[in-house]
Amino acid sequence: MTDVSEHQPLLTKQQEMKVPSKTLLMVVWAAGIGGTFQYGYNVSIINAATKEVQHFINQTWMQRYDSHISPELLTLLWSSIVSVFTIGGLVGASVGASLAVHFGRKGTLLINNSFSLLAAVLMGLSYLTAVFELLIAGRFISGINAGVGICVQPLYLGEIAPRALRGTMAMGTSIFITGGILTGQVMGLTEILGGEQYWPLLLVSPCLPAVLQLIFLPQFPESPRFLLIDRTDEVSCTTALKQIHGGEHFQVEMEDMQRERISAEGIKPKKPWQLFTECRNRWPLFIIIIISTAQQLNGINAIYFYAEYIFSEAGIPSENIPYVTVGTGMCECVTALTCSLLIERLGRRALIIGGYSLMSLWCVCFTLTLSFQKSSSLVPYLSMLCVFAFILSFGLGPGGVTNILITELFTQTTRPAAYMIAGSVNWLSFFFISLVFPFIVSGLQQFCFLVFLVICCLVTTFIFFFVPETKNKTFLDIQSELHEKKTNVSQVSNKVDLSQVSTSL
Repeated sequence: MTDVSEHQPLLTKQQEMKVPSKTLLMVVWAAGIGGTFQYGYNVSIINAATKEVQHFINQTWMQRYDSHISPELLTLLWSSIVSVFTIGGLVGASVGASLAVHFGRKGTLLINNSFSLLAAVLMGLSYLTAVFELLIAGRFISGINAGVGICVQPLYLGEIAPRALRGTMAMGTSIFITGGILTGQVMGLTEILGGEQYWPLLLVSPCLPAVLQLIFLPQFPESPRFLLIDRTDEVSCTTALKQIHGGEHFQVEMEDMQRERISAEGIKPKKPWQLFTECRNRWPLFIIIIISTAQQLNGINAIYFYAEYIFSEAGIPSENIPYVTVGTGMCECVTALTCSLLIERLGRRALIIGGYSLMSLWCVCFTLTLSFQKSSSLVPYLSMLCVFAFILSFGLGPGGVTNILITELFTQTTRPAAYMIAGSVNWLSFFFISLVFPFIVSGLQQFCFLVFLVICCLVTTFIFFFVPETKNKTFLDIQSELHEKKTNVSQVSNKVDLSQVSTSL
């Protein structure tokens, strides 16, 4: 077997450190504003409209039945409005990969805006017609939009990025998620759209990023890798590369893609179930399932659950807590930007292992501060520090690096299916933790963070031993290294089995 790295052109220091072109930056912005930005924005704005939507449901119920809605039914309807978003996200993640194969990465992102516009229409009509059921339908369709976006946007960015900047550009996914969360928190303040009069506009506002993407994204090309490997259109691929990377600096990327095209010649894009049946894909698939599950089960949702309690215990007036919550959104944005600057210097492994290690530390600290919350007036402030430190640690590693690894551990024919599986696992984990977390809290109280401590420690150990560094490597090189790691693991396990057999004999 020929070592791919023998033919791999070496990246010069000048190429490694080259600042991306303005066109490349504009492509990232155009893809992100209607992509994962929508996910973060939709997650945060619904929290700001909680009281107003519940009041609207009660009013509507009174108009229909001339009686107040029961608290139990109101809670059920509100929970449905919130949780149906995750079901829509699962549906979107399930169909996103297929759409990306049939319509292209850019084409799918453009089509995806129709879900955002339809959701905005339904939620706007809900208020105008006093039919709260349309809010549930609108949130479900918003979830589909988020599921497709979080699946296809990193796929697009990972494929248009030059190898030396692949990690930095792929961080655009995390930057736009956190930017969407922060923007939603700001727009949800009572002074802007969070007041009683303007909440319908708040729920309709996600259509604006969709319109912006429909205006700007058509000006940029489709993924060059998709054009060359999936469509075998070398002319369009060359044109796209020149437009994105400039006329002088696209040759190295073209050579990488040509080698990958040759290796994938005659192979059609894989279906998700085919990844489970092919031996060479099982190991990277196992890795992305583990890290995608951990991204939701690592305690970040628990931190947000406890944040309001911690802020109130620290003596912050309830009317000021939304402004402090905006600070948590700013933390995530800062760490996403910091991670994008560090990822090509420190590598993926250092950031994700460091992030999970720090989260483990803060789980211990947070458990201690919550246990002694009443012992001193200073302890609530220490708890506040733990909240911000945990969020910073999450954004520095797991929040940003996970999606990059999904891009880099697979080749062109398997990547869309891998994103579909990873996205489905992520949304299922999100739904699972939303369902189970209240029971964990009621049963363990402040000691619930010991559960997340165990999860963070286990994931850190797994990544340390089994996930390779992917910085500045071609996709084929990464596949070769994964195969070697899997072979080594199999050999070790076979030796253990043989030793057990000989011992028993």
